[in-house]
Amino acid sequence: MITAPTVSPSSPAVSAADKRVYLPRLWPYRLIGNVLLLILLGFASVGMVIAKNNLVTQKLNSLSDYFYTLTSYLGFTVDDILVYGRNKTAIEEINNIVNTRRGDNILRLDIRQMKSDLEQLPWVKSATVSRSYLPNLLKITLKERRVRSLWQINNAFYPIDTDGAVIRADFVPSRPVLLIVGRGAPEHLNELLTAVEDDNEVFPRIKVANFISGRRWNLILDDVENGITVKLPAEDMDKAWKKLLKLNKTQGLLKRKLTIIDLRFANKVLVKPRRTSDEERLASDAEDESNI
Repeated sequence: MITAPTVSPSSPAVSAADKRVYLPRLWPYRLIGNVLLLILLGFASVGMVIAKNNLVTQKLNSLSDYFYTLTSYLGFTVDDILVYGRNKTAIEEINNIVNTRRGDNILRLDIRQMKSDLEQLPWVKSATVSRSYLPNLLKITLKERRVRSLWQINNAFYPIDTDGAVIRADFVPSRPVLLIVGRGAPEHLNELLTAVEDDNEVFPRIKVANFISGRRWNLILDDVENGITVKLPAEDMDKAWKKLLKLNKTQGLLKRKLTIIDLRFANKVLVKPRRTSDEERLASDAEDESNI
């Protein structure tokens, strides 16, 4: 007789966890597949939008060409180009920017771009570009920069306009122009002119204005090599200049044989007399004797 095996109460029972069926983990692959599918859909959508936009662009270009052809046939073509205010700007530079001839469609011209390009020319401070009809005219009005001084730096000369800006163009003065020297001189030119320009007697005698150490000005009157050097202070230039004008009016200071007038001190004026011929000869003899 076969007897069933007995299970001891102390023997462990089979747990529910041991009865689980483990399936392959598929969710990471599904997630990656969904992401790739979304990316492909995104690229497809972008491609469709681009294709649609290209078709729209082509259609708009076609309509635009038809519009300009029609308006040219109706007489909206350039009859003439008028330029006002041109003095120093080369006509070739204007022609290169405008790039328009008689018979071109006047409605097709991009006058805003023309204005922007014209204002990049070195002599042009501002430009106005407009159209008028019957007759069909393209009108260009230039406001050119006016030379206020000539700046010498590193053995080169640059014209400076009334705003103190450097004009990057060739310039041959047709009349005497104030020469300024030193780094930073153009940026501080208007400060100097505001202080000294109102006078019509002494101001025209200024030949050179030398900007010293980025702080103050030395002015050379009458002659570049043998003129009077006027040393202005870094502050209150206008007061020092008025002091000079007063001394010249009451005591004829600028009529004296001087080489330097120092106005840098508020309570005094220092002057250095010019040597006479005899004094120069004696000084030269003394120098020769000292070298023996």
